[in-house]
Amino acid sequence: MECQPRPAGFLCMIRATWNGAVLAESDDTVVVEGNHYFPLDAVDRQYLRESATHTRCPWKGTASYYSVVVGDEENPDAAWYYPEPSPAAREITARVAFWRGVTVEQAGSSGAGPGAPDGARRPLLARLLHR
Repeated sequence: MECQPRPAGFLCMIRATWNGAVLAESDDTVVVEGNHYFPLDAVDRQYLRESATHTRCPWKGTASYYSVVVGDEENPDAAWYYPEPSPAAREITARVAFWRGVTVEQAGSSGAGPGAPDGARRPLLARLLHR
């Protein structure tokens, strides 16, 4: 099954995994700047630990971070969210995104996509055109 683009994301199941654990899975992700933002209720919070890290985006607002913990392994600040996003970024309210080695891809696929290591990302248009 191929993902079908829609204004706020894709109509297919997107999954985030790290070290063999499924961190999040949803057919309701919002893509902003190449990152899939998962709804909070689609995230398995047993793998997330609050971080003291915060960063500021000029248009989205202040981001807060989670470290991802699977077994004895920790991936510091590998997930982020905007507790109070700016009005321009309201579509990512109550959503979490991943990076730093977390694989984010269509469930059942093995190709690189948003959230893949930097060199493995394909441009959004190429992914939509399946190239």
